[in-house]
Amino acid sequence: MKKILFSSKPFFSGIALSLLRIGSALMMLTHGWAKIANFTTNLERFPDPIGLGPAVSLQLAIFAEFFCAILLLLGFMSRIALIPLIITMVVAAFVVHGADPFPQQEKSLLFLLIFVIQFLAGPGTLSLDKQLLPRRR
Repeated sequence: MKKILFSSKPFFSGIALSLLRIGSALMMLTHGWAKIANFTTNLERFPDPIGLGPAVSLQLAIFAEFFCAILLLLGFMSRIALIPLIITMVVAAFVVHGADPFPQQEKSLLFLLIFVIQFLAGPGTLSLDKQLLPRRR
């Protein structure tokens, strides 16, 4: 028990990062899948926060929330996949919900925080990135 509670070994950090990556990717996938499943309905009412048109905005959100979340789930090209996710959460929190009260912004801000931490820390030990990329010494 002492080893688990007071250990600072990289193994535990890698497992924690992997759990954070897998959990956040699974949660983000549900948002992306909902947008895909209701594409035509969403197209009629989806906001155009950055002036590209509702169709392009919806497609970009689906790309980030579904396809990039799959890459993140697998831990494949994690940092690259996190860039569209981070941009999507910045737009959601500060543009789409910018004038809304904090409870409306909270979910986007939590995802943003998680994605920025993952971008800085890396995918963890249980990832394809870790398995496929050679170790740097």
